[in-house]
Amino acid sequence: MKKISVIGAGAWGTTLALLLSQNQYEITLWTHEEEVISSIKTFRENKKYLNGCPLSPNIIPDSNIKTAIKEAEIVVYATPTQFMRGIVKESMEYFKGKYIVSASKGIEISTLKFPSQIISEFTKEPVTILSGPNLAKEIANGFPAASIAASQNTSYAKLVQSLFEKCKNFRVYTGCDPLGAEIGGALKNVIAIAAGALEEKQLGDNAKAALIIRGISEITKLGMAMGAAKETFSGLSGLGDLIATCQSALSRNHTVGAKLAKGETLDSIVNSMKQVAEGVATTKAAVKLADKYKVEMPIIFEVYEVLFNNKSVDKALINLMSRPQKNED
Repeated sequence: MKKISVIGAGAWGTTLALLLSQNQYEITLWTHEEEVISSIKTFRENKKYLNGCPLSPNIIPDSNIKTAIKEAEIVVYATPTQFMRGIVKESMEYFKGKYIVSASKGIEISTLKFPSQIISEFTKEPVTILSGPNLAKEIANGFPAASIAASQNTSYAKLVQSLFEKCKNFRVYTGCDPLGAEIGGALKNVIAIAAGALEEKQLGDNAKAALIIRGISEITKLGMAMGAAKETFSGLSGLGDLIATCQSALSRNHTVGAKLAKGETLDSIVNSMKQVAEGVATTKAAVKLADKYKVEMPIIFEVYEVLFNNKSVDKALINLMSRPQKNED
């Protein structure tokens, strides 16, 4: 039996543990929250983040990250990106010889690095990306979904793919563009904030379709400027993830946009949420990357203005709709 450690027991980390347990692996699920540890041990549920989804007995919660990782063959990170550096640093001494998977989506504001790049500062072991249109609650409830395991080393991608092969409702494909997968997974959260605002304003499906298509255009332009493959952004970790996140009220970033459109302040929204909406921090990083790579990203810029400069959603929409006309690209 393979021993796997999942680092991070939010909704997505817990869902990954649930999926992996279906293959009869021994799963250690790490969290610093004693409330979550107690809930899993007592009720076999993570009542805080994934209420109503029973967890297998072979999922063992642990609050000591060193013991959680020490005996594992595979380590899966599913932590908020802005906290990842400290968590990885604390566990780095046990990395040697392990397979490492990053299932986190975001960009570290201070360094503009993606999760796998943060992990790679502390180890020479390769990191495989797991990304796609993966709303945790749906998957935990047994709804069908697909994802991609992306690595420049095909054997590592296939290994991660094989971890989920007995999951009847979760299909994993392999890919060879981990950078593109991380770019798509991070930036879709920014566009989803805009989608939530459109939904709350009841501006219709035409507007949302336009937002999604122009959003993937912005993401693709930046991705290509950074060295990712164009075709990645038409796949699961690009357009697929963007569609799911933009259309679902289960998305935390979609919720942020909807609440902004209601007139709530960013501080009150963030403080009211149980889990991190990665798109808020990612917006700051995305604007910096757009400037660094000289890529025009008007939607992401307007989201930044609404989040951090008190621009109204209505004003942001007017700015987008009144831009000079151009060819579609």
